[in-house]
Amino acid sequence: MTDAKVIPINPGYRDDPGLGHPVDNEASQGGGLEHALSQVAAFLRRRIAGDYEVDEFGFDKDLSDSLMVPALRPLYQKWFRVDCIGIENVPTDGGALLVANHSGTIPLDALMLWTGIHDELPEHRFLRLLGADLVFTTPVLGQLARKAGNTLACAPDAERLLTSGELVGVFPEGFKGVGKGWSERYKLQRFGRGGFVMSAMKTGVPIIPVSIVGAEETYPMIGDIKLLARALGFPYFPVTPTFPLLGPLGVIPLPSKWMIEFGEPIETASYGAEASEDPMTVFNLTDQIRETIQQSIYSLLLQRKGIFR
Repeated sequence: MTDAKVIPINPGYRDDPGLGHPVDNEASQGGGLEHALSQVAAFLRRRIAGDYEVDEFGFDKDLSDSLMVPALRPLYQKWFRVDCIGIENVPTDGGALLVANHSGTIPLDALMLWTGIHDELPEHRFLRLLGADLVFTTPVLGQLARKAGNTLACAPDAERLLTSGELVGVFPEGFKGVGKGWSERYKLQRFGRGGFVMSAMKTGVPIIPVSIVGAEETYPMIGDIKLLARALGFPYFPVTPTFPLLGPLGVIPLPSKWMIEFGEPIETASYGAEASEDPMTVFNLTDQIRETIQQSIYSLLLQRKGIFR
């Protein structure tokens, strides 16, 4: 078996028909069993021959296009029935930083945002998510996260990706957001020290506020077994209406109705890279982004007809 080639980050990589195999959404959804089998066979031939490439972060575009996105698409389209709003605000090329609220006990919001960016943008771009250390130290999950193009939530990695013209996604609330209780749903937690704003300023890319509604109801967290969480090395051990009461069945997410809204870009180029060293400027812009997302969430909640419709 031939080893896959490692390529450097390249803004044109995702659009080069010779590097990767974009999903034909129409064919993949309606081409029937014969088409699906031919796609699988073609994928296996490429893997055996080593006819695929990974970048320096471990991103495997062929695997993501051929297996990961198709596996997540039914959740996005059929289970959560995601309404995507304002996708035109996401750049079709060049770097941008997407900043989103985080929730849901199990971070399915990251997976749905990743899938939505790929499927809703005509260019089928991939979002390079920044994740916590726990993601990449977890067996299997860490490897899959790397192959999907994700990397550690640290400034050097974020800035390398942004400078290379990639879409980068960050959830500033971190575990405070994804692990908050039911009584705190849709109330944004603290956004940290604004490291994501500093990275955007240094690279001069726009910031896209992203508001996600629906994730809070997938695994309503009504309790936290702290002793068990500490023993397992987790930030929390959730108790939901179905878990651990129903065992493995409790891991099935509730089919809440989702909405993802991409706000108007907030430009950073006019600040200049030196502004990233000014704590007040960084704080003010961070607060502006947080408030923009919070108000958008409230607006989406008013638009939604119900939790499950």
